[in-house]
Amino acid sequence: MDATTMNPEGRAFSIKLWPSSQTTRLLLVERMANNLSTPSIFTREYGSLSKEEVRENAKQIEEEPDGDGGSAVQLYAKECSKLILEVLKRGPITKVDGAKPTSKTFNEACETVFDISKGQRAFVEAEEAEELLRPLKEPGNSYTKICFSNRSFGLGAARVAEPILASLKDQLKEVDLSDFIAGRSEGEALEVMAIFSEALEGCVLKSLDLSNNALGEKGVRAFGALLKSQSSLEELYLMNDGISEEAARAVCELIPSTEKLRVLQFHNNMTGDEGALAISEVVKQSPMLEDFRCSSTRIGSDGGVALSEALQTFTNLKNLDLRDNMFGVEAGVALSKALAKHADLTEAYLSYLNLEDEGAVAIANVLKESASALEQGIGRWPCSIEGVDLSSNFMRRARARCLTRWYISRGIDEVKNIFNEFPNVLGSLDENDPEGEDDNESGEGEDEGDELESKLKNLEVHQED
Repeated sequence: MDATTMNPEGRAFSIKLWPSSQTTRLLLVERMANNLSTPSIFTREYGSLSKEEVRENAKQIEEEPDGDGGSAVQLYAKECSKLILEVLKRGPITKVDGAKPTSKTFNEACETVFDISKGQRAFVEAEEAEELLRPLKEPGNSYTKICFSNRSFGLGAARVAEPILASLKDQLKEVDLSDFIAGRSEGEALEVMAIFSEALEGCVLKSLDLSNNALGEKGVRAFGALLKSQSSLEELYLMNDGISEEAARAVCELIPSTEKLRVLQFHNNMTGDEGALAISEVVKQSPMLEDFRCSSTRIGSDGGVALSEALQTFTNLKNLDLRDNMFGVEAGVALSKALAKHADLTEAYLSYLNLEDEGAVAIANVLKESASALEQGIGRWPCSIEGVDLSSNFMRRARARCLTRWYISRGIDEVKNIFNEFPNVLGSLDENDPEGEDDNESGEGEDEGDELESKLKNLEVHQED
């Protein structure tokens, strides 16, 4: 590629930009080697590369980008920058038994996610596992996350995976074993889980997903070796796992520390009140928790109060999902006190909690404070609420009005104006009396079935610039 320009005398001349000369390429290799070996936030986080690795990677980076035409130089520079960052984030490669790294493309060397979940759900036996997991056996691979979801491992396949996973203990950071024993007998499934657990024991994981495995207490304890070795977990997923009272207690008992936990999700389990007491202990020991999901877990008033009190012990929550439980009024009031603690809360799913008037109003009052702060631009809350769902809580018409009362002074027309910005939020108001008072204010003949679901579902509140 030649670029034509004008010299000071007004005569045209050409500068050759592409392909670059051998001298230029050698100079670029040298500069990239310097960049890779210079101490930085990346070397502090991921480790420093040896001189041999620096030189080898610099050469590979220089050779990888390709192109022609007017965009070649820009593409070259962009690709080099991207590949340098990938090398720095990958960190140094540990050679096995003095063997040289196998010859593979640069992008393959930097691959960090091994995922076999794509495609059709299927059983995996020994022979297929050998082929399927072959990339994990490559010396010098950089996989830090594995996802075995959507494949059902039998005993033979588990025994093939065992030594492979054990060899990756020092590099794995994220493990997804959701839905990986579907269709197996209980005995075989428990044995498979135990094999995987022992193979992965000692990994310093940031994320662990064991969802959709119908664990129950037996399954949780089958993963005991792995769970007992985890003290740095940041994310734990146990959704749709048959987490009963006993299983919840086992989780609480087996995990030694949840001090770094940011995400905890228990959706769709048969936990109940007693199980909620155990989960609340986990929550209390998780001061960094930002995302908590315990929806559809059969939790009643006692368990709801216990969870709500646990949520009052820290202040970092951003996402909360407790929908489809039977909390009732007392737990609703306790939950309102917890919500007031979390200034960074942006999403709250609280539908189908049987809160009734008193519980829903208590929560509404907390939202009222946030809305008041929004108007004044001050207060404890940052006014960053993006979604609140209080639908289907047996809340009557008169009480539902308190959610908008801090805005309203003249009647239904104002309510409609308030929600003009949110056309899908407010339902029909035809059954109300825009000129007068609600006949039900007297307390006689109140419509028990008039719920909030169609009025304030997915309410969004945003701070104005």
